[in-house]
Amino acid sequence: MIRLLLADDQALVRGALAALLDLEPDLEVVAQVGRGDEVVPAARESAADVALLDVEMPGLDGIAAAAALAATLPGCRSLIVTTFGRPGYLRRALDAGASGFVVKDTPSGRLADAVRRVHSGLRVVDPDLAVASLTVGASPLTEQESRVLTLAADGGTVAQVAGEAHLSEGTVRNYLSSAMGKTGARTRAEAVRLARENGWL
Repeated sequence: MIRLLLADDQALVRGALAALLDLEPDLEVVAQVGRGDEVVPAARESAADVALLDVEMPGLDGIAAAAALAATLPGCRSLIVTTFGRPGYLRRALDAGASGFVVKDTPSGRLADAVRRVHSGLRVVDPDLAVASLTVGASPLTEQESRVLTLAADGGTVAQVAGEAHLSEGTVRNYLSSAMGKTGARTRAEAVRLARENGWL
């Protein structure tokens, strides 16, 4: 039996996935969590073989949870299963140590097969997303530009972002300007939107 951990902040989605995967004769859902920061403890306690992770969760996002699993429990492989099929998410997830990336509208039989393949040590990637990822390319943003843009996404002033990032206001303006240039945006709000659409934030 392949032991599965499901991590999704939507209980209905989590329950539906569990019901579908439990129908497979060789798959068993042994743990379910609704927060990303609960993934590693639950994987350790349940001795899960594969963790199916949503991207957007409270506590820790699925990509960070995949990185934490790879660092602390390398025997538990991770498969990102998300609504948000964004090329940047795919690249970031694979860089973080995830073994696969599929979207939630994947048919249940293909999802079960993806779990088996990930468990056997293979990588599984949604084909449409793989093509999109090659087209879009890697994020042009530096780590600091991404951080400042993320902080600015909530609409904070330059002074507020500077205080939170422990940077000078001039440095924050420079990072925001650079991020706008790299995304081709006219405003920082547009830069945030474009970066999010591509999965760079």
